[in-house]
Amino acid sequence: QVQLEESGGGLVQPGGSLRLSCEASGNIFSIHTMGWYRQAPGKQRELVATCTSDGATRYADSVRGRFTISRDNNKSTVYLQMNSLKAEDTAVYYCNAEKVRLVVKPGEYDYWGQGTQVTVSS
Repeated sequence: QVQLEESGGGLVQPGGSLRLSCEASGNIFSIHTMGWYRQAPGKQRELVATCTSDGATRYADSVRGRFTISRDNNKSTVYLQMNSLKAEDTAVYYCNAEKVRLVVKPGEYDYWGQGTQVTVSS
């Protein structure tokens, strides 16, 4: 009922920038929190950044000051601007929508995107 479509991943050199986008579609009434998580090979999935519907943001210590999350509530879209990328930022980045309220049924639900690969390498 809800799909999260991610875009913007790719290969970039250390020190470079990328911008990830994620658009939620479906029978959505509201989304409380949208965010990004990442998973590197052999590691657990970890939080990168989140943004609530009223603009409150949260960042992992490892990305604070380099990454910026933003959100367009009208478009149900969340963005992640990634600057000063490092090799250790290489991972699959997953979009997450938390506490999603649907038009067609009560309750709150969480959804994940399929993931987009970000590779930082020279």
